[in-house]
Amino acid sequence: MENNTKSLDEFQELTDAEEYFEFFDIDYDASLVNVKRFHILKEYGTLIKNGLEYFKNDENRLLDFLKFSLLRVYGEFKNGYAPSAAQVWDMFKDGKLSGCASCTPVEGNSCGC
Repeated sequence: MENNTKSLDEFQELTDAEEYFEFFDIDYDASLVNVKRFHILKEYGTLIKNGLEYFKNDENRLLDFLKFSLLRVYGEFKNGYAPSAAQVWDMFKDGKLSGCASCTPVEGNSCGC
């Protein structure tokens, strides 16, 4: 793996789904990512949140974990995973969007959460 040329600081600057795939040199279906970007990023964020603390003292292992987590999430969507209506509607609390969906988009139409 060639993570030694990439840094965690560079990773933290990424904002668009495509940037994550390009950062890790992962081939992806642009049309799938375009349609499912919110769900892919939401699942990815949930998955990596648990490992960030565990690997915080080893940047190379953390970058490996981040890459393989993205591969896992992308693989699920590529193989037909679709969130249930309950999961989608769970974004709304008291009639208002919550989480990433409530953020104001920044450059590239991504909130960067």
